[in-house]
Amino acid sequence: MARRQPVRPEEGHVRTFRVPAEAAGTRLDRYLAGSSGLTRARIQALIAGGHVQVGGAARKASAVLRGGEQITLTLPPPEPSDLTPEPIPLQVLYEDADLLVINKPAGLVTHPAAAHRAGTIVNALLHRCPDLRGIGGVERPGLVHRLDKDTSGCLLVAKTEAAHEGLSRQFQARQVRKTYLALVRGSLGQRSGRITAPIGRDLRDRKKMGVRTARGREAATAYRVLRALPGATLLEVTLETGRTHQIRVHLAHLGHPVVGDALYGGRPERRAREGGAGPVASRQLLHAWRIAFTHPRTGAPVTVEAPLPPDLRPYLEGA
Repeated sequence: MARRQPVRPEEGHVRTFRVPAEAAGTRLDRYLAGSSGLTRARIQALIAGGHVQVGGAARKASAVLRGGEQITLTLPPPEPSDLTPEPIPLQVLYEDADLLVINKPAGLVTHPAAAHRAGTIVNALLHRCPDLRGIGGVERPGLVHRLDKDTSGCLLVAKTEAAHEGLSRQFQARQVRKTYLALVRGSLGQRSGRITAPIGRDLRDRKKMGVRTARGREAATAYRVLRALPGATLLEVTLETGRTHQIRVHLAHLGHPVVGDALYGGRPERRAREGGAGPVASRQLLHAWRIAFTHPRTGAPVTVEAPLPPDLRPYLEGA
């Protein structure tokens, strides 16, 4: 059976929105991010580039809407990209004409940045799916979320502009369910719980996130114990919000940092087990185990699981 190729948006694709009365008092960028399915950062870039008009006139991203205005949003053709496709192997867990889910290995950066223009998941995706260029932005084509460099597991990628918008809208509405496995230090006093400490830039170290912050954003993480181990505990962790380093920050705040987490684990990680038994963790043992969402075209529920990573298995064998 021939594989259906993803449909690319036409150059100058135009979308229009009529601002409802209940949106009066909302910033232009915030309203469009919630209505279009595009990220707020991309909306702001489109506004700055002159691709958004309110009542036929350009407005700033911070413009406050009154209600009743007509907004015109023009999606420009993809910008030229200097990103090079690379034949980096990818383990695909699910794929159709609209999207794919890969099992991201630990150690690979998700998207390019100043220090990483090559060897990223995006470079690998561009080799596998050349039509991703421009979908969702030049630097992060196809991506609707990210995983830290040393976190493994399910990474969801959109293959069409329509899928990117639909999936982004689900993430913004907190309709995507992301479940992780985390091996943490110590023994927890309760079998399950919920952490609700706000997260922002750490007051003492701007390179870190933390709960001690002047401008923390709402964050909620639920967990339950799967297995108690000597000196460590395997947790199932569910994200209710999506803040930077959220699981790592919240579990460290709980007093049970992720094993191998050099940034939030306090003193350098030695061993997960009491008495020095067990392997040494070379990265934070956090795995994006399962992702569940609604298919953006068919409306069908989709659940994908990533197999246990090889470096986590030795801690669980024989326990």
